Amino acid sequence: MKRAIAAISMAVSLTAGPVPTQAADTPAAVPGFKYVRTVGSISEYTLEANGLTVLLMPDRSAPVVTFMVTYMVGSRNEVTGTTGATHLLEHLMFKGSDAFNDDKGNSVKQYLETVGGNYNATTWLDRTNYYAVVGKEFLEGYVAIEADRMRNLWLREEDRQREMTVVRNEFEQGENDPHQALDVQINAAAITAHPYHHSTIGWRSDIENVPIEKLRAFYDTFYWPNNATVSVIGDFEPAAVLNLIKKYYGPFPQSPQPIQTIYTAEPEQQGERRVTLRRAGELGIVGIAYKSVAGSDADFPALNMLGTILGSGKTSRFYKALTDTNLTLGATASAGFFHDPHLFQVYAFLAPGVEHSQVEKVVLEEIERIKKDGVSDAEVATALGKYKAATAYGRDGTFSIAGNLNESIAAGDWTLYYTVDDATAKVTAADIKRVANKYLDTKKSATGWFIPVPPEAAGAAK
Repeated sequence: MKRAIAAISMAVSLTAGPVPTQAADTPAAVPGFKYVRTVGSISEYTLEANGLTVLLMPDRSAPVVTFMVTYMVGSRNEVTGTTGATHLLEHLMFKGSDAFNDDKGNSVKQYLETVGGNYNATTWLDRTNYYAVVGKEFLEGYVAIEADRMRNLWLREEDRQREMTVVRNEFEQGENDPHQALDVQINAAAITAHPYHHSTIGWRSDIENVPIEKLRAFYDTFYWPNNATVSVIGDFEPAAVLNLIKKYYGPFPQSPQPIQTIYTAEPEQQGERRVTLRRAGELGIVGIAYKSVAGSDADFPALNMLGTILGSGKTSRFYKALTDTNLTLGATASAGFFHDPHLFQVYAFLAPGVEHSQVEKVVLEEIERIKKDGVSDAEVATALGKYKAATAYGRDGTFSIAGNLNESIAAGDWTLYYTVDDATAKVTAADIKRVANKYLDTKKSATGWFIPVPPEAAGAAK
């Protein structure tokens, strides 16, 4: 299944919902569910028997429903020896159970392909999600299968062996992409203690050798109702959907032990770090990562806007200083939207014949210029306009809504889906200058260069 590999960009954190054709103004009253709150167009409920969180957003604009389950387990929950285990387990979640499997002709893949559903799963730093977009008349069939694999999954060595080769191929694809490969190295240099240190795909040796027992332990630790959120977006009646969820998820107990928490905090960095990646390629890349904040932090919206001003489109500072002057083919800047403090990352993709040192110098000069002189109100207004436009695109369809809501759940508070928007609209030029000075500290940065080596030289080096 698909693996999330790119950094969470501004577009992912554009957390606003649609204006549904019919909002659920009155909470549904279903025995066994506790109504928690309604924020915007989304109502939150808890299944009292086991702690499952349910988010409902009715939208009658089309006769389809997106049903998504978000588990609070991602690569941040892995340690040495199990890196990549969350993603490999995600693959194994499609291998069936006693009740639903390929031999019976009723596996999740077979059912959804028969009814014309769109389905997949993704793993990322803080979460794993499983989803389907189906005609509303086919929702119960999918919920039955999705709920079943929460606790009744087969976990067989022969399936691990087969899926391991698929995941290893994904790993190799990433290794062959200079940008992805450099990103892995910069993250590993920038983050040393916190498990964000390793990428979601994991290290090759762990992918190849993780025992099936370790995957079973992961499953038995994290795949429980009280570690999951069900989001339902689309054409449905709230009470009917809650009863459906209770029917299929209600029999499962909550986890027998408290869900493990991550308490490792990244220590303060006390000097610049640098990495160099030399391998076959055509064009160089310069990447710089600065220590940043969690997606729920009050400074995230201003950092997000700073990223837009620096690296989004032809009006950005980097475009004018780097791409317009033929130093780069493009440059980006983004603040990661995650559960724990992560990185503010800059990438510049060098034009042919340009020196890495020259591009790095210009990047740092542009950052220092903002730290010293700030940004204009016009730049803030332009960045906000881009944010609003991207938000509007992010509201297009039930799956887009669920996908963006999924990232807010992963960041630790689904209401960020709305509150990030509200906070972003209030960001000022002074806020952007302040966060640039607070977080874009060279002494707490990690810089990486991808230096392309001619294929013949790379082959000789091996």
